Parts: sequence; structure tokens; C-alpha cells
Amino acid sequence: LTEPPGSLLTAEAMRAVSLLLAWALLRSAGTQQCHLAGPGGVLRFTDTHTEIQVPALHRVPSSLDPLYSLVRLCLDLIQQNPLPTELLRAALNDPGSVRTSQVVQYELGYVVCAAVALLFTVAVPVAGMCFCYCRSRQRCGGRLRAHRRSLGCRRHCLLACLSLTSLVILISVVCAFVTSQRVRGQMEPGLGAVPATLRTLRQHIASVPQGVQMVVDRFKVPRQQIISDLGGLSQSVGLSIHAQLKAMTYAALADLQDRAGDLQTSLHHLQILDKTVRALASARAELEPVLREQRRLVVTLLDDPRCTSCASVLGRAQSLELGADYSKVPSVEKVLKALAGLPRSDFAEMIRQGNGTFNSIPELAVERMAQVIQDLRDEMARITEKVQSIANGFPLPDYTRPVSEALVKAEDRSQPYLREVERFEQYRWIAGTVLCSIILLILACNVTGMALGAYGLSKREDPSDYECRGEAGAKFLLVGVGLAFLFSWLLILLVFATFLVGGNIQTLVCRNWVNQEIYKFIDTPGNLPPSMNLTRQLNLRRDSNLSAVYRECKSGAGLWEVLQLESSYDLDEHLKTPKYTADFQKRLGDFTARLGDVRLLRSEGRQDLETFARSGMDEVDYGRFQEEMKIPVVKTSLPGLARSLEGLQKMQRNGTVAGRLTAEAQALWQMQNSTVQSQEALVAKLGESVQFLSRLAPHLQERVKTTLATTASVEARLPVQAQHILRQEIGCFTRKELRYFTQYLNWVRQTLREDVASCQPLATALDNGRVILCDRITDPWNAFWFSLGCCTFFLIPNIIFAIRLTKHFRPIRNRLM
Repeated sequence: LTEPPGSLLTAEAMRAVSLLLAWALLRSAGTQQCHLAGPGGVLRFTDTHTEIQVPALHRVPSSLDPLYSLVRLCLDLIQQNPLPTELLRAALNDPGSVRTSQVVQYELGYVVCAAVALLFTVAVPVAGMCFCYCRSRQRCGGRLRAHRRSLGCRRHCLLACLSLTSLVILISVVCAFVTSQRVRGQMEPGLGAVPATLRTLRQHIASVPQGVQMVVDRFKVPRQQIISDLGGLSQSVGLSIHAQLKAMTYAALADLQDRAGDLQTSLHHLQILDKTVRALASARAELEPVLREQRRLVVTLLDDPRCTSCASVLGRAQSLELGADYSKVPSVEKVLKALAGLPRSDFAEMIRQGNGTFNSIPELAVERMAQVIQDLRDEMARITEKVQSIANGFPLPDYTRPVSEALVKAEDRSQPYLREVERFEQYRWIAGTVLCSIILLILACNVTGMALGAYGLSKREDPSDYECRGEAGAKFLLVGVGLAFLFSWLLILLVFATFLVGGNIQTLVCRNWVNQEIYKFIDTPGNLPPSMNLTRQLNLRRDSNLSAVYRECKSGAGLWEVLQLESSYDLDEHLKTPKYTADFQKRLGDFTARLGDVRLLRSEGRQDLETFARSGMDEVDYGRFQEEMKIPVVKTSLPGLARSLEGLQKMQRNGTVAGRLTAEAQALWQMQNSTVQSQEALVAKLGESVQFLSRLAPHLQERVKTTLATTASVEARLPVQAQHILRQEIGCFTRKELRYFTQYLNWVRQTLREDVASCQPLATALDNGRVILCDRITDPWNAFWFSLGCCTFFLIPNIIFAIRLTKHFRPIRNRLM
């Protein structure tokens, strides 16, 4: 029941610190900020709608790229004029006003090439007929008239030149074969890609409503998060109130428990003090005559002349008398009378109930907030219906309908042209393959003729001798010459036809497509007839043009930015957060509940503590008790006196005196052990009670007053603070959930403007068209006629060298020494 002197002071200091901390927490609760949303506060919207994409095509590097570059360089030299905007405007708006001179002026380079081709077409067959006439007259391609020393050198030079021209023709015809096959391989998929791309674009446009509905359906992400948060709102509010108020409440309950303990312990020590004082007074009264008689006997014995050396102890025996007199200490009967019947209340049960009521705040919050949570869940269902109205009222499908109709019209109109292109490509491939095969046949004749002729020359001993293998070689060369004369005009016609088509596509379309001159021409007002006005047909903004639309689409802009939607549908107005969250906020803002009604101290407990403080326990003079306790029960030490008598007994010669000394010593020991020690034990017990009461009494009234004031203040503040924390937690919850709404609506705004119905496939389709037409078809097409043209023009030196070489393979008419 006792405590060390410093322990109570330490406990009180810790209690004061706890109360100060509790008040500080309460004051800071008013300014406490909501925690920022952690990773869980950022919503992730997964795009489950897969838009139909147009695969992007790119120019594939090829080993023929140097040849393509050379052909484009030649075409740039042939056609140096820029895009003929005036001519095209006249041709598109008023075809009858186009003058032939304008076309000739623009196509001047091609006209010159046409003249060269015409000259070749006429001159080579005429030269072939002249050669045939000369051969029939034995004037061309015959035998050498005389042998000279320089014939060997000339023969080797002709062989080298014919071999070189044949090698050039062989390389050119191989390139012609390869490029022709590449054109054929790219033409069919390229032509098929046109309707496929148009269909893909139509499907992409048709998927716009699905994309809008997907955006609306993504509202389930914030809805599920908010409903999940609502499920834990009431428990979170209760736990927050409990966590923020528990320091103050637990400190007040602990302080109350200490005062109740002080009351119980003080009453116990007061009762011990009163009972002990009475027992000590009664024991003193009983001990006094016994001690007096014992002193008389000892003094008489020690004063006997027969007692040897007894004078030294006689003085101590004469001073043998009682010490402390506890009848003189103050009485505590008045205090005990004031505390009679206390405590009338069960403080332990009272504290247990207060603690239980406070700890049940989370469960009480769940119960009180159940209805508002259900109302908020119902409100979420109504908000879902409001969000659905975004998809129902979104006008994008109305604006994409003209685009879909234009794509359908383009697909239908392109089919006949594509079939014609495919048919003409089939003819071109057949003609090219046949003529390339003829060129290979000519090369075979050249190689065979040169091989047989050279072998014949090596076997002929006399230049004038006839040698059949040399003659056969000469005939093979003449067959090649004849085939060259016979098919050269067909070759030049095929070269010019493909050159005229491919060259104009490259210089008029591809070159201006790359530098975007075509877009500028289309963007210029008046260049296109009203029936081809793309801005009006595609419902573009009046201030926009095809170049700007192409750049926007290529950068990933949506149809929202390209089409005229801002003026007819205010997306920001439809996506304002209060439009969807006003009722949700109002329900949370109007909610209130009393969650802090906790009774810590009932009236009978308060009266007990007030009676305890007024009992007068602090008025008792505990110093008098302490002064008396310093005085021993018997002033002379009985054990010391008894030991002195035992020492004298050993020194006596008289047996009677010795026996009496022993008897008196035993009587002193018996008095010490039976009476004095019991009183000393009571004094020690009294000291414990006096020590506790003397330490508590000076601070009793102040502590009780503080405890009563603190308990009353906590009971008054708990409902107020609980209501404040409730409003704060609901405010934090509201702001958190509004962030979910805001995140979703911002995502909807961005997605509808940029991602849903992206017009990037339109730009990709245009880029793919350029890649297919220019890079995959036109480049090998132009390389084909260029290679075939090289073969055709190199046939002229091939013919000359072959005719000149045939004379060297035949016998010489006259041998000159």
C-alpha cells in the first residue's frame, strides 16, 4: 500500500504531461489537414475499346535504291517545271478551256523525249531495211578484201566493244526483269489496298459511337472505388474520432482512477492510523505499572551490598521508564467521521463503463451512418445515369456521317479504275517479259557468234581458208542484228509508253506529294470545282485546310479537333463536376450525428470526491505523529540492560544474588519480546500510514479540484470535438471522392477530344497511298523503262559492232604479204 517517496511525484508529472498533450492534440485537430491521396488515390482507366487502325507502311530499303535515285534525277532533268496550278485549275473547272500549247509547254521535256523515240522508231527499222538491201547486193556484212597486219588489233577491239555492249545490255535486261516483276508483285496488293484502306477507314469512323460508349462505361472505375470507400467511411470516421480523442479521454479516466485510488488508500491509512494510535495508547497504559515494578526490583537488587560491581549498571536501571506517549497526538476521528460511508459509488465500474462507452464510438458511428451510406450508394446509381447521357448526347456520329458517305463513294468509284489499271498492268508485264526475252535471245546470238567466231579464227591456218565455225559465228551475229532491227521499234514504243506514264506520275504526283504542293493546291480556293470541295464534303472547319488537317491528324489529333464540334457542343459545360456531384456533396454536407456523449463521472462519484477534499485530512498535524515516533517505547534499552545483568551474574560469588540477576535479566527479555516489540511493530505500521497521508494531504484539494475540472471539461468537449472531427473526416472524404469524379471527367474530356475517333488513320492512309504509289510501284516502274531503254539504245552500238565483227569471222578474199 505504500509507494516510494519519488514515485508519486513522477506519476503526477507524467499525468500532467499526458493531459497537456491531449489538449494540444485537440487544438491541432481543428487545423489538421487531410492526407494527400496516395497511390490508391490515382485512378487508372484501361482502354478496353480497340480502335480499328490502319497499319502504317514505310519505304523498304532495297539494293535497287541507287537505280531509283538515278531515274528520279533523270526525270527531274527532263521535267523541271513546278506543279502547273493554272493548268490543273483550268482542267478541273473548265476542261474545254485548256489549250494544247499549255500542255506542250509544261510537257516540253516529254515532247523532246517523244521526238527522240519517234526518230528511233522510224530510223532503226529503216536502217535495218537498208542493211538487208545491202546484204542482198553483197555490199554489207561480207568478207574483208585483203589481210593487213592491223586486222588482229581491230578484231580484238571489236570483240571487246561488242562484249562490253552485250554486258551492259545484259545488266540492263536483268534490271528490267527484276523491276518488272517487282511492279507486278506490288501492283496487285497495292491496288487491293485502296478499297481495303477505304473500308478500314469506314469501319474506324463507324466505331466512334462504340468508343464514346466505352468512355462512359469506364465510369465503373471511380464508381467502384467510391462505393468501396463508402463501405469503410463510417468505420474510418469512428476510428478517427477514437484515435484523436483517446489521449485526452484516457488521461482523464486515469486521473479519475488515481483520485479514486487516493480516496480508497487514504481511508484505509486513516483507519489504520486511528486503530494503531488507540492500540499504542492502550499498550502503554498496560506496560507502565509492569515497567515501574520491574525497575524497582532491578534497582533494589543492584543496590544490594552483596552484589559485586553492580554500581555501574545502577544508573541505567534507575532511568528505566516509558518513552513515546501517543495519547498526545492529534485525533483523526473527525476525518473518519467525515469519510464515513465512502465511497458510496463504484468508481471501478464507473470508469469501466466510461471507457467502454468511449471505445464503442467506432461501432456507434457505423450504426448512425448506415442510412446516409445507403443514400449515397443510391445516389451513385443516379450519377451513373447522368454519365450515360454523355454518350446519348454526343454529336460526333452526326458529323462523321458525311465522311463515311465520302469514303463509300470513293470506294465505289475507284473499283472500275482499279480493274482497268490491273488489266493494263497485265498487258505491260506480258509485253515486257516477251521483249526482255527477245533481248536475251539477241544476247545469246551475240555470245554464241563471238564464241564460234573466235574458235574458228583460232583453228584457221590461212586467213583466206573457209572455216565453218567462223562462218556460223558470223551468221549468229547477223541473226542477232536482224532481231534487233526487227523488234527495236516495239521496244522503244514500250519504253516510251511506260516512261510517259511513270514519269508523269513521278514528276506531277509523287514529287509534289512529298513536298506537299498537292495539299497547297487543294487548299487554294477556286482550284477545285464545288463537287470536289473536300472542306465542305468532310465538314471541316471553315478556317481549316487539308494541309492543316493532315498535320493535325498525323500528330494524333482526334476528329473533335478536326471537325466543327466546339461551336455546337460545349463539352466543358457537359463535363462540369458539380453537375454530377451536387446531390452527393449535399447529402454528405447535411449529415450530422452525436458520437461523443461519454459520461466519465456520475454525480455520486463527484460528491464522493468533493467530500474527500473537504474531509479535513489535510488539516491533521502529521508532524506530531512523526515526532512521537522518533521517541522509543522505553527510553532505556531493555536488551542492553538485560545483557548487562547477565554479565554481572557471572561475576557474583553469592549464589543467591547471581540467581536473582539471572531472573531479572530473563524478566527484561520477556518484556522486550512480548510487549515492547509488539508496540514497535505498531509504531512501524503507524509510520507507513503517516508517511503516505503526510505526502498526500498537502495536495489533496488541488488534485481533486483539478480532476473534477478536467473530467467535467472532457465530458463537455467530447461531443463538440467528436462533431468537429466528424465534419473534418466527412470533408476529407468528400474532397477525396470529388477528386475521383474530377479525374474521370478530365479523362473523359481528354479522351473524347484526342483519343476517341482519332483521325490519325486518315493521315496514315494518305501516307500509305504515297508509299504504295510512289515508293513501291512508281519507283520500280520507272526503273523498268529506264533499264529497258538502256537495252534499246545500246542495241545501236551492238548492231554496229556485230556487223563489223562478222567480216573478221569469214575468210579474206586476197591475202597481202
